[in-house]
Amino acid sequence: MIRVGNGYDVHPFSEGRRLIIGGTEIPCEKGLMGHSDADVLAHAIIDALLGAAAMDNIGVLFPDTDPQYQGADSLALLHLSCQKLRDSGWEIGNIDSIIVAQAPKMMPYIPQMRKRLADAMGIAPGQVSVKATTEEGLGFTGRKEGIAAHAVCLITKP
Repeated sequence: MIRVGNGYDVHPFSEGRRLIIGGTEIPCEKGLMGHSDADVLAHAIIDALLGAAAMDNIGVLFPDTDPQYQGADSLALLHLSCQKLRDSGWEIGNIDSIIVAQAPKMMPYIPQMRKRLADAMGIAPGQVSVKATTEEGLGFTGRKEGIAAHAVCLITKP
């Protein structure tokens, strides 16, 4: 059996927070606002994986009303989500993702993001694609108000 999942997440910029994308800290004067570390890329991947398996979404598994997830490391949440997937017999085929941000530039950090995400999921970096794009100044990301991420995954079950 083969299934495909799609995930999307968005967070606004916020003063006084670190910017974590794909488990990688990126130098920036602002971070992203969120209950956890607000890693939009990890969150989009979690929802893609859970959606492909027709399981709950990130908000159900790790609710922002639960104090234990305050400031949580999103790679740890990704790892737990992958364990839940594997406990149900699913294996990850691949992840294809895109970060939408006018700034900061993501390209220098993509190799590290791929490795950190792959490690958290227990797969090879060659199974994880991370791309980045701007919106040419359009929309909330183009106005530098926040960052969005999209992810698609393929999972299999024998």
